[in-house]
Amino acid sequence: MTGTSTSLVRGINLTAAVALVVGSMIGSGIFIVPADIARQVGTPGLLVVVWAVTAIITVMGALTQGELAAMYPKAGGQYVFLREGLSPLWGFLYGWTLLLVIQTGTIAAVGVAFAKFLAVLWPAVSPTVFLSLGHVPSLGDALFTLLGKPPAAPQMIEIGVSWQRIVGIGTVVLLTWVNVQGVRMGAWIQTVLTAAKVVALGGLILLGLTIGRQAAAVTQNFGGFWGGQGFSLALVPVIGAAMVGSLFSSDAWNNVTFAAAEVQNPRRNLPIALASGTLLVGLLYVLANLSYLSVLPWADLQHAAEDRVGTAAAQVIFGDAGRTVMAIAILISTFGCNNGLILSGARVSYAMAHDGLFFQTAGKVDPRHHTPKVALWVQALWTSLLALSGSYSQLLDYVIFAAVLFYFLTVIALFRLRYLRPAAERPYRVFGYPWMPALYMVLTGAVMVILLVEKPLYTWPGLLIVVVGIPVYFVWKRFGVASAIEEAPE
Repeated sequence: MTGTSTSLVRGINLTAAVALVVGSMIGSGIFIVPADIARQVGTPGLLVVVWAVTAIITVMGALTQGELAAMYPKAGGQYVFLREGLSPLWGFLYGWTLLLVIQTGTIAAVGVAFAKFLAVLWPAVSPTVFLSLGHVPSLGDALFTLLGKPPAAPQMIEIGVSWQRIVGIGTVVLLTWVNVQGVRMGAWIQTVLTAAKVVALGGLILLGLTIGRQAAAVTQNFGGFWGGQGFSLALVPVIGAAMVGSLFSSDAWNNVTFAAAEVQNPRRNLPIALASGTLLVGLLYVLANLSYLSVLPWADLQHAAEDRVGTAAAQVIFGDAGRTVMAIAILISTFGCNNGLILSGARVSYAMAHDGLFFQTAGKVDPRHHTPKVALWVQALWTSLLALSGSYSQLLDYVIFAAVLFYFLTVIALFRLRYLRPAAERPYRVFGYPWMPALYMVLTGAVMVILLVEKPLYTWPGLLIVVVGIPVYFVWKRFGVASAIEEAPE
C-alpha cells in the first residue's frame, strides 16, 4: 500500500496479527459461559467435549479462511470473500448483519461486561437504570408473538441509562479514539493487552491444575467424568445446543481478515495468524475447563454466583483476594477484546463504502492518521445506542446462528472460487482440501440444524435479521446515496 493521504498503511506485523486473533477471541466468556454449558450437558465429560469440539471447528474454519485471506488481502476480509466467491448480495448481507448486530452487539456486551467487573472494585458502577425510557419486548418474543405463538414468560428490555451502561459506552468511545489515532497504536495496545490476558488466563489454568487442585473436586469430577453413561447419538443435539456459548466465546477469530489491508506481508502472515491464534485459544479454553473441574465441585461449577466460574475458582485458589484478582484479570481481558473488535470491525463498513453499499464518507481515510475515521465513529455510535437500549445481550443470543451461517457460506465460496478461478494465485492452500473444508461444512451445518430445532428463540430472529437485509440491499443499489470509491493502490 502506498501510504499516501488517501490510503491505509500496513502497520500490523505478525505478532500484532496473532494478538488480534487471540485478543478478539478472549473476552469474558471463558470465565462465565462454562456454568451454563455445565447445566445443559450434565456431566464433566460432555462439558470438555463441547469446548473441544468448538476448538476443532474454530481451527478448521481458520484454516479454511486462511486460503481466502491470502488470495484477497484487502480491507473487509470475510465480506470480500463472500462478495468474490458468491455474489455482492451475500457480501452485503454479511456486512449488514455484522454492523447491525454481530460486531456492534458484541462490542456493547463486552463493554458492559467490563463495567460489571469494574463494579467488583467500585460498587458505585451499578446496573440499576436511573433514567428509564420504557420497556419493549425482545426481538424473539415479538417475532413469535406475530406468528401467533406468544412466549409463556416474555422478556422485556428496559431502555435507559445506568452507570454500567455509561462506563461501557465510555470504554467504547475511548478505544475508538485510540484507534482513530493510527493502526500502529491500536495494534501495539492490542499486543500488550493480549499478552497480559494470556498470562492471566494461563496462570489461572496452571494454578488450578497444580497447587490449587482440590481433592474432593478431582475425585468427583474426574471419577464420574461421564456421569455413569456411555456416549450415544442422543447426546449429539445436547452437545450442539450447548455450543451456543462456547461458539460465541470462540468467535471473532476472523476479525484480523477485516484489517488485511493493514497487515504486513498479508499473504504469509494472515494464514499463520489465523491458524496459530485459534489453536492457542482453543487449547487454553479446554485447559481452563479442566482447571475449573480440578478446583470446583460439579454443583459449585454449575451454580457459581452469577455464573462467574472464573471468580469462584480464583476464590478457592487465592482465598478472599481471589474475587479482586479475577475482576482485574477480566477487566484487562474485556478491554483488550474490545480494542481488537473496534479496530477491525470498522474496516468492513469501509470496504462496503468502497463498493457503493454504505455511506461514501465511511470509505474515506483520515489524511493524518491513515485510519477509517468516519467508519470507526459510526460503529461507536450504533454500539452506544445498543448499549443504552439494553438489547445487546439478547441480540447476541440471536447472532451466533447468523455467524455460523456465514462461516458455512464462506466455505461454499472457497469451493466455488477453486472451480471458477483455478489459475488464481493462492499463496496458501487450505490443508486437507477438499475433505477438511467439506467436514467443516458438515459440522457447521449440523450445528445450524440443531440450533434451529433445539433453540428456535435463538435462531429464527437471527435469520430474520439476515433476511431483512435483502430488500435493503436492492433499495440501496437502486436509490442509495453512496457511489463506489476507487480502491487505493496496494
